[in-house]
Order: sequence, then C-alpha cells, then structure tokens
Amino acid sequence: MAEAHSHGVSAGGENKGRLYVVLGLTSTYMFAEVVGGILTGSLALLADAGHMLTDVFGITMALIAIKLGERPASDRRTFGYYRTEILAALANAVILVVVAIYILYEAFRRFQDPPEILGGWMMVVAVIGLAVNLIGMYILIKGAGESLNVRGAYLEVLGDTLGSVGVIVASVIIIFTGWYPADPIIGVGIGLFIIPRAYSLLKEAVNVLLEGTPKGLKLEEVRASLLGIPGVVRVHDLHAWSITSGMNAMSGHLVVEDMSRGGDVLALAQKVLHDEYDIEHTTIQLEPSGFDDRTKPHG
Repeated sequence: MAEAHSHGVSAGGENKGRLYVVLGLTSTYMFAEVVGGILTGSLALLADAGHMLTDVFGITMALIAIKLGERPASDRRTFGYYRTEILAALANAVILVVVAIYILYEAFRRFQDPPEILGGWMMVVAVIGLAVNLIGMYILIKGAGESLNVRGAYLEVLGDTLGSVGVIVASVIIIFTGWYPADPIIGVGIGLFIIPRAYSLLKEAVNVLLEGTPKGLKLEEVRASLLGIPGVVRVHDLHAWSITSGMNAMSGHLVVEDMSRGGDVLALAQKVLHDEYDIEHTTIQLEPSGFDDRTKPHG
C-alpha cells in the first residue's frame, strides 16, 4: 500500500491577501451604510448594511479559518486544520439565511406601515456602496473559483452589489414618485436573492463535511481510468472526498495480475489520478488476484 501526499497551501490560503483588502473596504463602508440607513429610514439600505455585517463577520471567520488551516499536521490531526475553512463557509451560509429571513420579516412589517424615506441621501449612500462592492467582486472573482471559503465571501459581496443596485432603483422611484413601498419591495428582492445562493453554499459545505464525492468528480470515470492501466484486473473500495476546497483525496484497492510489477502499476495509478483528475493525496492498496477470497472467513 502506498500514499501520495501534498499538504501545501490551500486554495483559500492563496487568496487571503484579497480577503484582507475586501475586509477593509467592507468594514469601512458598512458603518457608513448603517448610519445612512438610520438617517434616511430606508429598509433597503439597512438590509444591505446587515448583509455587509455578515460579510465582515464571514470574511473575518474565513481569514481565521485560513490561519488555522496553515498550522502543520500532527499525530492528533493528520490533515491539519484545513477543514476549518469549510466550517467557516458553513457558518457563512447559515448567517446569510438568518439575515434573509429577518429582511423578509421587516419588509412585511413595513408594507403595513411604510415610513417616510429620504430618497436623495439614500441614493448617494447606495452609489458609494455599489462602487465599493464592485471593487470587492473584482478582487475576489479569481479566488471564488478555487476555494469554497473564498466563494462564500464572493457570493456575499455579489449579493451586496445587487442590493446596492436595488437600493438605487428604489431611491429613484421614491425621489420621482414619492412611492415609499418601493423600499420594502427592494428589501424583499434582496432577501429572496440571498436564500438560494446561501442554500447552494450550505449544500456544498455539508457535502465536504460528510466526505461526499467532490463536485465535478465522477467515480465511474475514475474507476474506468484505473482499470485501463496495464495489469489492473479489478478496482474496488474506491472512495473520494475533499479535505478542503481544491484539495481532493482518494483511496482504493487495485487487484493486479502480477505483483512483481506492482511498482509500475502504482506509479501509473498515481500519475493518472494526478494528471487527469487533479487528485494529489492518494492511498492505494495493491492486491494479487484471489486476495479477497483468502481473506473471507471459512467454516
């Protein structure tokens, strides 16, 4: 049995510099938006500020998780702390759902008694927020495709960006028509936008924690590739999972015709898994034909 290990920097760790920059931008503007929402009386602005608060909290957790993930592996935690990044993504998803539910509740309350809103100042704050969010999206977009943790932060900033657009639309309606219900309607739109994206993030994080097959990896294709290696007659007990985003692992048993060629078979198997499926951490057990029969209990 042999193992191939690659405990390098995680995908999230490679993007922590971007996260620090976005955290600074988001934190600064969040306070301005909270003040603006209170002064203008806008639910849409306060909803966007609440979403930004989850951004600050979520990105902070992501950075803490990445820092913990950089700690070396030990005999007690043989994979190190990489999974903390997934726990942070899971927490972000839950927080997003809670915020969305609160926004929908507050919007329902305001439909019954719409407050007066200062549309002009509401627009000024929203335009500044849109600029900040667009910068944040640009910074994070590359890392979002590499790390589930960074993707969680990116989705939150994306939600804020669309929220800012919605607030601008609501402010225009209020300025030119005085129709205040436009504000809670936009608030509902923000809430409904958040929920499905939070669910998607939640589902992926849970799949990693349950050691499900990594997204996009088809075990039947991997099995067929391993069976195509000269000398391999059967593949069984094949398992694939993610340690963290961008770091997949696999274990399996290969039954070979000639154990004297086991080294060649093992080298080819690891090359196939690395080159074709980007799996660097592998544990492969080689077995001679009939090995399973000898291990079955008799009597």
